[in-house]
Amino acid sequence: MSRDGRLGVGIIGAGKVGPIVGAALAGAGHALTGITSGSDDDRVEAILPGVPVLEAPEVVRRSELVVLAVPHEELPGLVAGLAELGAWQVGQLVLHVDAAYGTDVLTPAAARGAIPLAVHPAITFTGTSIDLRQLPASYAAVTAPAAVLPIAQALAVEMGCEPVVVAEGDRPAYAEAIAIATQFARSIVQQATGILGGIGVENPGGYLSALVRSTVDDALTRASPHGGTPELPDDPLG
Repeated sequence: MSRDGRLGVGIIGAGKVGPIVGAALAGAGHALTGITSGSDDDRVEAILPGVPVLEAPEVVRRSELVVLAVPHEELPGLVAGLAELGAWQVGQLVLHVDAAYGTDVLTPAAARGAIPLAVHPAITFTGTSIDLRQLPASYAAVTAPAAVLPIAQALAVEMGCEPVVVAEGDRPAYAEAIAIATQFARSIVQQATGILGGIGVENPGGYLSALVRSTVDDALTRASPHGGTPELPDDPLG
């Protein structure tokens, strides 16, 4: 870490999440060292203009903080493969954004002296600048060894999120809750809009927008302690 606390940040994973996390950290003053190539390099360039597109080992070599934003099933192999190449560096921060894993998945990197961190921003990423406006209205699940937990919490804050500590052993249950909330909500909306479209309602998504949002808000209020208004970070959208 540099003297002023700013880091050289590399991103492995150029899907919907990695570029946005990179942009958020760059907005907090960190320097982006590189990002791996993805299926839509033009979109990544629009979000992270001028950031070098590099192979994963070179991203690791250049970076003090490496953000891993790859699909769930690819993460263990990626971490282990980079360890076999001798890519991980002593004292390097390695952070993944997967909901289901804690820091155990980063053991091959930690065995070579890297510092393992797990931070999952709890939003549905679109891969666009809209996400940068949503992050400050969200929470992030943070898992890390006790000695470096403040670092993980600080990085979550710099992404714009309110950090909430989730224990290593609780990450599978946390991921299940996230999956239920996202998949169930999406499937119900798709089913309802399909029915409305089938009876000739134009713009069924728009028709249901206020209903779905107010229903979800009511459910969140009922789920909060004592039925009060849920405590949320300030919404930058007003």
